[in-house]
Amino acid sequence: MPTHFEPEALKFLRGLAKHNDREWFEPRRAIYERALKAPMLALIDEVNHAMAEFAPEHVRPPHKIMMRIYRDIRFAKDKRPYKRHVSAWWARRGMEKTSGGGFYLHIHPDEVLISAGVYMPEREQLLAIRRHLSEHAEEYRALHKKILKAKGMSMTDIDGALLTRMPKGFAKDDPADELVRARNWGVHATLSPSVAEEPGLLREIVKRFKLAAPLVEMLNAPLVRQERRPNAGF
Repeated sequence: MPTHFEPEALKFLRGLAKHNDREWFEPRRAIYERALKAPMLALIDEVNHAMAEFAPEHVRPPHKIMMRIYRDIRFAKDKRPYKRHVSAWWARRGMEKTSGGGFYLHIHPDEVLISAGVYMPEREQLLAIRRHLSEHAEEYRALHKKILKAKGMSMTDIDGALLTRMPKGFAKDDPADELVRARNWGVHATLSPSVAEEPGLLREIVKRFKLAAPLVEMLNAPLVRQERRPNAGF
């Protein structure tokens, strides 16, 4: 039977949301390891096997894909040490430490979020993606429309965090207007948290990742070219 989570997992996350501190977490670490970390790693492994067919460049060892439960609070006003969800990020191989296009999943007491795209890329990546979309706007829009209209997928556009005006270097009347002004691109689906406890969880993830894979590949295309350039990054 495909991996899914027991009710204990969401119960733990609800408790963590109310008691986000070491005093609560540490005595319950064994629950986190058993009810959340272990099944999440197993689920990632199962997703990996499916993705080998349609997004092999995003397959890495599960422990490299699962994200830490700890928040980075070094420069944050919010000093709560733990995330209120368990999550995974399938970056493209070679872009693990940057912010190229990829696939994201999190399990939260209020939702199961399945997402694909690019979120707040680095400056050089941002410019490369904008230039690429300026030249291939219709192709991107066609892929995007196909995903949003796919029956039974419930995929919607992510928040593009659009600029109020065109960025420097782009024409004010660029036909790719909303794509060039964006800082994020992609799609996501927000499902009921109960889906995390059902054997169909793997299927729900994989079918959406597979549908969005061509969009992610297109967003990564200019970044892959950057990586392949002689002396890129130097």
